[in-house]
Amino acid sequence: MNGKFSRRSFLAAAGTALVAPSLARAEDPILQLLQRENSAEWSDGFDSVSSSIKVRDFQPTLSANSVIDVEKALGLYSKIVNEGGWNKVPATKRLRLGARDNNVVALRSRLAASYDLDPALTKSDVFDTYVEAAVKNFQARHGMAVDGVIGTLTLSALNVPAQIRYRQLETNLVRLRSLSGYLGNRFVVVNVPAAEIETVDSERVHSRHTAVVGKIDRQTPILNSKIHEVNFNPFWTVPVSIIRKDLIPLMQKEPTYLKDQQIRIYAPDGRELQSNQIDWFSNEAINYRFRQDPGEHNSLGQMRINFNNPHSVYLHDTPNKNLFGKEVRFHSSGCVRVQNVREFVQWLLKDTSGWARSNIDQKIRSGERINANIAEPVPLYITYITAWGAPGGVVHFRDDVYDRDGLGPIALR
Repeated sequence: MNGKFSRRSFLAAAGTALVAPSLARAEDPILQLLQRENSAEWSDGFDSVSSSIKVRDFQPTLSANSVIDVEKALGLYSKIVNEGGWNKVPATKRLRLGARDNNVVALRSRLAASYDLDPALTKSDVFDTYVEAAVKNFQARHGMAVDGVIGTLTLSALNVPAQIRYRQLETNLVRLRSLSGYLGNRFVVVNVPAAEIETVDSERVHSRHTAVVGKIDRQTPILNSKIHEVNFNPFWTVPVSIIRKDLIPLMQKEPTYLKDQQIRIYAPDGRELQSNQIDWFSNEAINYRFRQDPGEHNSLGQMRINFNNPHSVYLHDTPNKNLFGKEVRFHSSGCVRVQNVREFVQWLLKDTSGWARSNIDQKIRSGERINANIAEPVPLYITYITAWGAPGGVVHFRDDVYDRDGLGPIALR
């Protein structure tokens, strides 16, 4: 045995032992694994298909029902709090499918308390497929990687007290009420704590896009505006804050950084300067303009999406697509990076003549620097929603990454 086997083979072996034990070979290594002291009992739910809550649907985070759904969630969580909240899950080894551990009983009880698991399934100490499905529901409701494994982040979220979750719902009810008016037939929502973007058309989510948003010390601002323009193959002019915080320290360590990144330096009179003309061990550099040439290497990627605001932020593509796969996506200096940006821009420009998807792709391939003015500017709401309700009684929570809920240091990441 090479030490590796799939979950499918694991469950198939369990099924074989359940249905026809006389056919299972005693020397079968997977069967031997299942029969060890710390593995699951045959009577546990490994060959069963457990039902899952539909965690996301086409209802936007901001909708006509948002306030009603949070009010319903408050009623639900008031009941949980009044009944004593939920138990803590002790720290232990990573729990996953197939494990037997005393802490699985505590895990089952905790998941049942938040309605992720059927209360009738709380007694076993085996991590079976029912528990796995419940963990996945919980992870999806909390914006985590849905892997069904109790790792550090999932354990931390499980152990946030019910009283805190109730108060988050109260805080976000106020925020959602302030956004409960008419938002437009077509609009975009950036929910910063969720690091997610929704495009909304006729009260339904058209698409959801993973986002990368501002670091804790360089926060994405909360604002309302309208998206009015898309820049294809843009230049990037480096903001003074990034020159001071990032560029100067980088040049002290890596003198070829600007050349490698195709960033040019311009004096106030328009003259192009060379990097060796600047004293990088002072703040002299903030007096100059730094502009990165267009291309795949450009920090804005191949598209920049503009909206009027006093913070000089915008939405954009990125050459660092790997960041979208991270569970924690607070890496930018305030702007918002958009996954699947071509689909996003296609939706923005769908009512603007001459900008079918084929035209968008052609302009990107050409490398031509061109602007597309959106015929009917699209409302944009950059929000801070850490708790909200959804149809079917599903309640979502996200970490209070910027500590704006006023509940103390409960951010998990």
